[in-house]
Amino acid sequence: MSYLIDPRENWRLAGEHLAEEEDPRRRQILETLIAHSRAEAVADFPALMATVSPDAHYQSYASPDPAMNEAQSPKGKDAVAAYYAAIVDSGCHRIEHAVERMSVGRDALTTEGELKMAYPGTILAAMGIETPDPASLYLYRQRLLIVWGFDPNGLVLCEDSYSGTGPGFEGIETRTVDPDQIYQTL
Repeated sequence: MSYLIDPRENWRLAGEHLAEEEDPRRRQILETLIAHSRAEAVADFPALMATVSPDAHYQSYASPDPAMNEAQSPKGKDAVAAYYAAIVDSGCHRIEHAVERMSVGRDALTTEGELKMAYPGTILAAMGIETPDPASLYLYRQRLLIVWGFDPNGLVLCEDSYSGTGPGFEGIETRTVDPDQIYQTL
């Protein structure tokens, strides 16, 4: 079955790279990325936070609004944990980053592709976006590039995100998502 949102796409390409990678350091960061992405998909906080560096500092460049970027740029492991908890608590954790291109270095890697998220209508209403049914989910789509940094222990040091083309929030109220269209990762 084909899904509108399939979180397995978040780590599929990393798995393909890992199958061919022989360098121990690059293998380590690919393994961390896969573990991080899988834990994020099922909201397994202990497993997710086990992949995050104590010195983590994320930076968002995804919005033209500096205040929104700052709100999505946690500094420190506790702030990163709160950031992920807020995503799950809001119901905005149904995410697919269909990674089409990846570059793997020794201390960083990049992932680039289309991001799809199922936004709850209630969250959109809180953001000032009217929807026909606040109880429904709505599809957000945007091109996304993430620069992932890794510390000497192979833990995620940063996720610096940049967005590009795509409808984003424009017209989101017309793009409903049925929960059956979302792959449920176990």
